[in-house]
Amino acid sequence: MAGLLETIAVPRAAAGAASPSLSPVAGRRSSVKFSVFNGLKIQSTRSSVSFSSFTKSVPRRGGRIVCEAQDTAVLVPGVNDQSWETLVIESKLPVLVEFWAPWCGPCRMIHPVIDELSQEFADKFKFFKVNTDESPGIATRYGIRSIPTVMIFKDGEKKDTVIGAVPKTTLTACIEKFL
Repeated sequence: MAGLLETIAVPRAAAGAASPSLSPVAGRRSSVKFSVFNGLKIQSTRSSVSFSSFTKSVPRRGGRIVCEAQDTAVLVPGVNDQSWETLVIESKLPVLVEFWAPWCGPCRMIHPVIDELSQEFADKFKFFKVNTDESPGIATRYGIRSIPTVMIFKDGEKKDTVIGAVPKTTLTACIEKFL
C-alpha cells in the first residue's frame, strides 16, 4: 500500500483558476490546497539516480503522506501497577480504563474519544489509561490480548469490556449502563 501511495500522481489545479480543477491545463501545474489534519504531513522524497559516471540525489515529484506520532490522551491520567488498587479498585465512582500501547495505531485513534468522554462524564465516572508495555501485570491479570481494550469497573469489579477502536456512541452506551 505504501508503494502505491508513493506512485499516485494527483493532478493540480490551473494557476489563477477560480475553482480547483482536477485536470491540468495546457501542461501547467500548480498546487491544490488540501485540508490540514493533525499528525499527517506530506513528506517530500528524494531518490538517487545512478548514471554510468556518477550518482546524484534528485527530488521526486510529489511526496508521501506520513503520520507523525503525537502525544495523545493528555486529559486521561495513567495508572500503573503501584497505583492500580487505589485509583481503580477502591474508587467510589465507576471507572473506565483504556489499555493501550504507544506503538498501537488504533489506540491513538480512540484517545480523543476517551478524552471527550472524560470531560462529559467527569463528575460521574473516573477515567484512566494503562500502558500495557509499562504495566504488563495489570494487562495479564485481566486477560488483555488485544489493544485498545476498554474496561469498566464498578465497586472494584470488572463489569464490561469493549475491544477495538469503537465509535464514541458505543462507549457512551457502555458508560450509561453503569450510571
